[in-house]
Amino acid sequence: MHVLITGGTGLIGSALSKRLTSEGHQVTVLSRRPEKVAEICGSTVRGISELNALESERVDAVVNLAGAPIADRPWTSKRKQVLWASRVTLTEELVAWLGARAVKPEVLVSGSAVGWYGDSGSTPVTEKSGPHPEYTHTLCDAWESAAKRAGSYGIRVCLLRTGLVLAPGGGFLQRMLLPFKLGLGGPIGSGEQYMPWVHRTDMVGIIMLLLLNPDCKGPFNANAPRPVTNREFVKTLGSTLGRPAVIPLPAPVLKLALGEMSRLLLTGQNAVPQKVQEAGYSFRFTHLEAALADVIKT
Repeated sequence: MHVLITGGTGLIGSALSKRLTSEGHQVTVLSRRPEKVAEICGSTVRGISELNALESERVDAVVNLAGAPIADRPWTSKRKQVLWASRVTLTEELVAWLGARAVKPEVLVSGSAVGWYGDSGSTPVTEKSGPHPEYTHTLCDAWESAAKRAGSYGIRVCLLRTGLVLAPGGGFLQRMLLPFKLGLGGPIGSGEQYMPWVHRTDMVGIIMLLLLNPDCKGPFNANAPRPVTNREFVKTLGSTLGRPAVIPLPAPVLKLALGEMSRLLLTGQNAVPQKVQEAGYSFRFTHLEAALADVIKT
């Protein structure tokens, strides 16, 4: 296949590019820095700065992973505009471009997040579960709605509701490592909020399944089958690093420092990958201990 990836130089996209090319597929990455694409994603991966560069070429599949980091800074009105533009507006533009093509791709796999569900407490969450309305749901729902419009053009649409992606050298985990290595880590708030996680290897494997299985469509919880609470997560991370993880971060302190964004850390989803498993995906990493050991040793 010829696969177009947006956000292809990120944590997931770069690994997906390498997996696709290793299996003989052609990959093009839409990037603000096309000259860096081959260095990050592999020497055979082509970088482009605008979709029109592919006007005369057939594209068989699209993986839409673009989106500014959601946990990097407080959600001011200006930051919310950036988050919206990099997810919803970009996806709207992408789908409009797909709709105008004479030959359309067979499938669009588009990013979303478990934040679609909002705070679900300890209740297990499947793809059939409803949302708790709040900012993350509003953002993710608009993002998914933009992608679903591709269905009106006969394109099969799959939506990736991801949680915490565990990978070496980047992402949320990387920002946690330093305080934990210094022995300053510990539970956040009550520690009872769930943290759905997935190893990057399985994240890439799930995307490959969705690309290649014509029966897959709609939302998919792209998370390992054993989500853990924040208290369990930090205890396991501390154990992996050989450090204590007992210094709590009180909710009022977090709310004062981060405002509305603190809900991203103080709430969670006990999300289980029901549809992914029903589609036949076999997870390589099902236990957090093994996933962290693999990522941190790497």
